[in-house]
Amino acid sequence: MNPTSQAETYRNQPLAGALFVLSASFMFATMGALVKVVSQSLTNDMVVFFRNLCALVFILPWIWYRRPHGGIKTAIFRLHLIRSLAGLGAMYCFFYAINQLKLSEACLLAATTPLFIPMIAYAWIREPVAQKVRRAIIIGFIGIVLILKPGLGVFDPVAMVGLTAGVLAALAMVSIRRMSTSEPTIRIVFYFTVLGTIISAVPLIWTWQSPQPRIWWHLVLIGLLAAVGQILLTKGYSLAPAAQVGPFTYGNVVFATLFGWIFWGESLDAMTWAGAVLICIAGIIATRRTKTHALLGTTARAINSAEASHRKNRSVKSTRSWDGEFTKKK
Repeated sequence: MNPTSQAETYRNQPLAGALFVLSASFMFATMGALVKVVSQSLTNDMVVFFRNLCALVFILPWIWYRRPHGGIKTAIFRLHLIRSLAGLGAMYCFFYAINQLKLSEACLLAATTPLFIPMIAYAWIREPVAQKVRRAIIIGFIGIVLILKPGLGVFDPVAMVGLTAGVLAALAMVSIRRMSTSEPTIRIVFYFTVLGTIISAVPLIWTWQSPQPRIWWHLVLIGLLAAVGQILLTKGYSLAPAAQVGPFTYGNVVFATLFGWIFWGESLDAMTWAGAVLICIAGIIATRRTKTHALLGTTARAINSAEASHRKNRSVKSTRSWDGEFTKKK
């Protein structure tokens, strides 16, 4: 079996990929619940730092075992820095929202990331936005309005912090896409975890506080869940196209809603439920494939080269989907 056939066989396991992504969603929802617990006694700066530090401890052995081709040396450190700053900013906003809002609402606002990815990708790397994606974005923003409830006297400014987490996470995802043709996943995870740990350590010069003994195991578990969730998510996306497994990331919202109801007695009003449905529908539509894709510079040249080779070897027509995968038409 040639390498192309092996890759296609490997990536054609949607059921297994969905299970991995759903398992990752459970890990992230559980992590969010633990963050809500420890945030009652630790500052946001402390929680973010220990999340990164503990995740680094668990991820390093995995990176050492996998040993990416070319090691950890990179020629695009600037993009790694952008990805790390955006991802870290999203983490600060998300953890703050978890502490201040209902767990389900915080996760739901952060789950708006797929709505912002097409807009940022268009502004940054000129990826065309298909008409159906534009409609999905409009539907999603109607859902956001229902959750934020502006003008009804119940608008919570903290909700904007949760929404900012979704925007920054989208920026991080687009930067990952910009790097994906030259950087293996392991190297991207390595730089994010290392830079996130170093940068989040800086505020502790002023805000350090010693965690209570009973909190330590929570912090370690948060890091472990983050590391395992990241590995499961990466595995899931490697087994099937994002369009097939991406919708299962919304399991995070379902699990978070369940945890919030069980442990904190949280419930959602009718408008929030309606907004949640609209956001999930819009997010699923936005992650579906389109038949256009544009990247700049060397990345585009690498894509064009790979696409030409694929056409020659397989005698099929190939285009690039907006999420960076091949969509084949016989």
